[in-house]
Amino acid sequence: MKTKSAVIALAGLLTAFAGPVASAQDIGARLDAAIAGEHRSAKDRARDVYRHPKETLLFMGLEPDLTVVEIWPGGGWYSDILAPVLKPNGIYYAASFASSADKSQQWRIDAHKRYMKKLEASPDAFDHVVVTELSVPERTTIAPPGSVDMVLTFRNVHNWMKGEYAEEMFAVFDRMIKPGGVLGIVEHRAKPGTSIDAMKQSGYVTEEHVIALAEAAGFVLEARSDINANPGDTADHPAGVWTLPPSLRHCRGMDDGAAKDSCVNVYTDIGESDRMTLRFRKPAG
Repeated sequence: MKTKSAVIALAGLLTAFAGPVASAQDIGARLDAAIAGEHRSAKDRARDVYRHPKETLLFMGLEPDLTVVEIWPGGGWYSDILAPVLKPNGIYYAASFASSADKSQQWRIDAHKRYMKKLEASPDAFDHVVVTELSVPERTTIAPPGSVDMVLTFRNVHNWMKGEYAEEMFAVFDRMIKPGGVLGIVEHRAKPGTSIDAMKQSGYVTEEHVIALAEAAGFVLEARSDINANPGDTADHPAGVWTLPPSLRHCRGMDDGAAKDSCVNVYTDIGESDRMTLRFRKPAG
């Protein structure tokens, strides 16, 4: 895997990859192979039913020859799928958490270290991944400006809102994405009319607010999908979105074993959160 120092070296190679343009059937087959790959853990596979990776990435318009940035890949759930799909002909930037203090919280530094260890443990799958660091306002060059075909972010907008730098994050995306490029967002969905404070506390964000943030940065909403919708999620839980799987935070705080098991069963039956899936386009002009 490559680190941020490789970004400049790659800047002149962004259009130099050879190979035929992938067909719709080709991208589907590549996604199927990556999703079924042995490098994915059983725990991660179990979440496919909630995250719908193939349908989500097809909706976003992923192709194997694109330059793609994933924002804050966390434990690398989507890295396991994006990296092998993009390896032959594309470029995959993983814009991870900052690796040192600045304003980063320790848990983010630790998460970045775990992510790097994951990549290092499977060089065949991840040796081509370009790891950069993203923390506003210290580190905001996640790829050569104007070079990126697609920026993807999964369940992160609420974190930026709570940190009071959501607008700055969207401005970073605008600088990186080339005209005509895509910004793809999946986020926990709040009920219309939910207050900003409630969004920050619950982790659920209204579609209206996400769209407003993107449009303020110059993006145009192109399409929305209910691929990741969950009608059974009321978006109103004791510990916010973290009440639901995989966190089950509300249940884990219980001392009574029987009550804890009952709690886990209730929220496991609901499943993971109701999520919006939005595709924005940066105007070609």
